[in-house]
Amino acid sequence: MRHVARQPDAWQPNASRGKPLSEPVLLILASLASQARHGYALLRDIEQLSGGRVKLSTGTLYGALRRMLEDAWIEIFLQEDTSRDKQAYRLTSAGRKRLEAELEHRARLNRAASARLRAGEV
Repeated sequence: MRHVARQPDAWQPNASRGKPLSEPVLLILASLASQARHGYALLRDIEQLSGGRVKLSTGTLYGALRRMLEDAWIEIFLQEDTSRDKQAYRLTSAGRKRLEAELEHRARLNRAASARLRAGEV
Protein backbone atom coordinates (compact mmCIF):
# COMPACT_ATOMS: atom_id res chain seq x y z
CA MET A 1 0.00 0.00 0.00
CA ARG A 2 1.33 3.41 -0.92
CA HIS A 3 0.87 6.37 1.40
CA VAL A 4 -0.43 9.48 -0.32
CA ALA A 5 -0.06 12.70 1.63
CA ARG A 6 -3.16 14.83 1.84
CA GLN A 7 -2.86 18.39 0.64
CA PRO A 8 -2.78 20.84 3.53
CA ASP A 9 -5.74 23.08 4.16
CA ALA A 10 -5.38 26.59 2.78
CA TRP A 11 -5.72 28.28 6.19
CA GLN A 12 -2.69 26.53 7.65
CA PRO A 13 0.49 28.62 7.67
CA ASN A 14 3.36 27.26 5.57
CA ALA A 15 5.49 26.37 8.59
CA SER A 16 2.88 24.00 10.01
CA ARG A 17 1.18 22.42 7.04
CA GLY A 18 0.38 18.79 7.49
CA LYS A 19 1.76 18.51 11.01
CA PRO A 20 -0.44 17.66 13.97
CA LEU A 21 -0.18 20.03 16.90
CA SER A 22 2.06 19.04 19.77
CA GLU A 23 0.37 18.68 23.13
CA PRO A 24 1.92 21.90 24.52
CA VAL A 25 0.75 23.91 21.49
CA LEU A 26 -2.73 22.38 21.69
CA LEU A 27 -2.95 23.25 25.39
CA ILE A 28 -1.72 26.81 24.83
CA LEU A 29 -4.32 27.38 22.11
CA ALA A 30 -7.02 25.81 24.27
CA SER A 31 -6.06 28.04 27.19
CA LEU A 32 -6.22 31.15 25.02
CA ALA A 33 -9.57 30.12 23.51
CA SER A 34 -11.43 31.41 26.56
CA GLN A 35 -9.45 34.57 27.33
CA ALA A 36 -6.20 36.46 26.84
CA ARG A 37 -3.47 35.42 29.27
CA HIS A 38 0.09 36.35 30.14
CA GLY A 39 2.85 33.74 30.40
CA TYR A 40 2.50 32.80 34.06
CA ALA A 41 -1.29 32.54 33.76
CA LEU A 42 -0.81 30.25 30.74
CA LEU A 43 1.52 27.99 32.71
CA ARG A 44 -1.02 27.69 35.54
CA ASP A 45 -4.00 27.15 33.23
CA ILE A 46 -2.20 24.52 31.14
CA GLU A 47 -1.35 22.60 34.30
CA GLN A 48 -5.01 22.79 35.32
CA LEU A 49 -6.29 21.82 31.84
CA SER A 50 -4.06 18.75 31.84
CA GLY A 51 -5.06 17.70 35.35
CA GLY A 52 -1.55 18.43 36.60
CA ARG A 53 0.07 16.12 34.05
CA VAL A 54 1.68 18.84 31.90
CA LYS A 55 3.99 21.38 33.51
CA LEU A 56 5.65 23.45 30.80
CA SER A 57 9.01 25.08 31.31
CA THR A 58 9.19 28.77 30.51
CA GLY A 59 11.55 27.93 27.62
CA THR A 60 9.01 25.57 26.07
CA LEU A 61 6.18 28.06 26.59
CA TYR A 62 7.94 31.08 25.13
CA GLY A 63 9.40 29.10 22.22
CA ALA A 64 5.91 27.88 21.32
CA LEU A 65 4.45 31.38 21.75
CA ARG A 66 7.10 32.81 19.41
CA ARG A 67 6.26 30.24 16.72
CA MET A 68 2.52 30.80 17.13
CA LEU A 69 3.04 34.57 16.82
CA GLU A 70 4.98 33.96 13.58
CA ASP A 71 2.16 31.73 12.30
CA ALA A 72 -0.42 34.39 13.32
CA TRP A 73 -2.33 31.92 15.51
CA ILE A 74 -1.97 34.29 18.45
CA GLU A 75 -1.29 37.98 18.89
CA ILE A 76 0.03 40.20 21.63
CA PHE A 77 -2.81 41.73 23.60
CA LEU A 78 -2.19 45.08 25.23
CA GLN A 79 -3.55 45.06 28.75
CA GLU A 80 -4.63 48.10 30.70
CA ASP A 81 -2.49 46.99 33.65
CA THR A 82 0.97 47.99 32.50
CA SER A 83 2.44 48.41 35.98
CA ARG A 84 4.48 45.27 35.36
CA ASP A 85 6.03 44.26 32.09
CA LYS A 86 3.56 41.44 31.51
CA GLN A 87 2.84 40.60 27.92
CA ALA A 88 -0.51 38.98 27.28
CA TYR A 89 -1.50 36.85 24.31
CA ARG A 90 -4.83 36.10 22.70
CA LEU A 91 -6.07 33.72 20.06
CA THR A 92 -6.59 35.05 16.53
CA SER A 93 -9.31 33.81 14.20
CA ALA A 94 -6.65 31.76 12.38
CA GLY A 95 -5.58 30.22 15.69
CA ARG A 96 -9.18 29.39 16.59
CA LYS A 97 -9.68 27.72 13.19
CA ARG A 98 -6.46 25.74 13.64
CA LEU A 99 -7.52 24.60 17.11
CA GLU A 100 -10.99 23.61 15.87
CA ALA A 101 -9.51 21.67 12.95
CA GLU A 102 -7.06 19.87 15.23
CA LEU A 103 -9.81 18.92 17.67
CA GLU A 104 -11.98 17.61 14.83
CA HIS A 105 -9.05 15.64 13.42
CA ARG A 106 -8.35 14.08 16.82
CA ALA A 107 -12.04 13.29 17.30
CA ARG A 108 -12.10 11.46 13.93
CA LEU A 109 -9.01 9.47 14.92
CA ASN A 110 -10.56 8.60 18.28
CA ARG A 111 -13.78 7.43 16.62
CA ALA A 112 -11.86 5.28 14.14
CA ALA A 113 -9.63 3.78 16.83
CA SER A 114 -12.62 3.10 19.09
CA ALA A 115 -14.44 1.35 16.25
CA ARG A 116 -11.40 -0.87 15.61
CA LEU A 117 -11.09 -1.65 19.29
CA ARG A 118 -14.78 -2.63 19.51
CA ALA A 119 -14.47 -4.74 16.35
CA GLY A 120 -11.58 -6.65 17.89
CA GLU A 121 -13.40 -7.49 21.14
CA VAL A 122 -13.85 -11.17 21.83
